[in-house]
Amino acid sequence: MNAFLADHWLDILGTLTGLIYIYQEYRASIFLWITGIIMPVIYLFVYYKAGLYADFGMSIYYALAAIYGFASWYFFKDKENNKKEERPISHYPHKYIVPSIIAFILLWEAMYLLLVHFTNSTVPVLDSWGNALSIIGLWALAKKYIEQWWIWIIVDAELSVLYIYKGLPFTAILYGLYVIISIAAISKWKKMMKVDAKTAQQ
Repeated sequence: MNAFLADHWLDILGTLTGLIYIYQEYRASIFLWITGIIMPVIYLFVYYKAGLYADFGMSIYYALAAIYGFASWYFFKDKENNKKEERPISHYPHKYIVPSIIAFILLWEAMYLLLVHFTNSTVPVLDSWGNALSIIGLWALAKKYIEQWWIWIIVDAELSVLYIYKGLPFTAILYGLYVIISIAAISKWKKMMKVDAKTAQQ
């Protein structure tokens, strides 16, 4: 038991931090971005040890993106009255769908080539796929688009399977929980979006 804990304590710590993160995201709490800085720092060590190099590199990106996400929410200004207020939940603009798909494909290809040519990754396709789509999802979260949850459902399901394969049981369970919570969060955010709309009309 002690040997198991010694091998997986960072995996466990990352999982506990991840549970806090997804709960904060579910509630659309701005503090998710603070947790979003801490969590990837923990997973830098987890992913490197597991040989998930795309995830390792993405952890650095996630920490930096969390700073952007915090600023995007905290310093948001309403364009009509130019007043600082909480960023409202909104829909993913149709004009961004095609550019997002193109960006995802390019990111996937770039990450895949890096993994194949510069690392000894045993899962370059899946590792690069999940992380390329995560970049799009994190950007959508920073903009507070409700459709970001659909992106995370797909990403988290794929990564959960990948982490089982790579021997990270706690992280695999975490991402499985993410899928369930993300499904519930869609309804939660829809209700919050209606409240935001009513508040804006008053």
